[in-house]
Amino acid sequence: MNLLKRIVLFFLVLLVCNCKASKTVGGGEANLNLSTKQLLKENAKSIPDFKTLQSRLKITYAQDGKEQSYTVNFRAKKDEVLWISAMFSVVKALITPEKVSFYNKLDNTYFEGDYQYLSNLLGTELDFQKVQNLLFGEAIFNLNASAYEASVTSDSYILKPKQQRELFEIFFLLDPVHFKIKSQQVSQPKELRHLQIDYLTFQEVEKQTLPERIKVIAVEATNETVIDLEFKGITLNEDLSFPYKIPSGFKEIKL
Repeated sequence: MNLLKRIVLFFLVLLVCNCKASKTVGGGEANLNLSTKQLLKENAKSIPDFKTLQSRLKITYAQDGKEQSYTVNFRAKKDEVLWISAMFSVVKALITPEKVSFYNKLDNTYFEGDYQYLSNLLGTELDFQKVQNLLFGEAIFNLNASAYEASVTSDSYILKPKQQRELFEIFFLLDPVHFKIKSQQVSQPKELRHLQIDYLTFQEVEKQTLPERIKVIAVEATNETVIDLEFKGITLNEDLSFPYKIPSGFKEIKL
């Protein structure tokens, strides 16, 4: 069995955790009559409130016509740490406000650095708050009524800055039922870059509305990367640990 098949086999095994009931958020009565201020107020009400989160996270990564799928254990302490561990801790990652770090026991390597790696991967400048917001279904840029204006289509609100930035074009689509973000898009026309984050479905867990399926599309010139994320078996506010230590003897890699 070659190395790639072994990695896929490790990741495809579902991790076991205690799962509380969740349900996919369905349809309801749409309200397309809100002002920008009212819309952003409703969106702010929908921001999930929790201290810790744990989930199985299925990641499907597609680039250059090749696709790989992994299922990992995902844990988060809000505003402090994001943690990922593959089966048997073969690969672990730790993301904090200060740094991005991961190691791979299959080839005895590790990476430790700033957010430039993730920023290059998705084609826009990222920090901890933006990565956290992306995963939890919140806007990666601050939204306020004085800087944004809303219009409506047949089934969504369209939110955009009153004055677009010189190098960026930003758009948000908001659901008219639960007022969560359906899609957020950042374009850099001069750089031929486009980042689109689509929230395909949401789920309700302990009265909190959280993403269930997310699709991230990053385009740079003719290169396209697509990342599908699916959260399963979410539990909230449990006492969690975030064990992480780069094994001795591992070789540092630069990305």
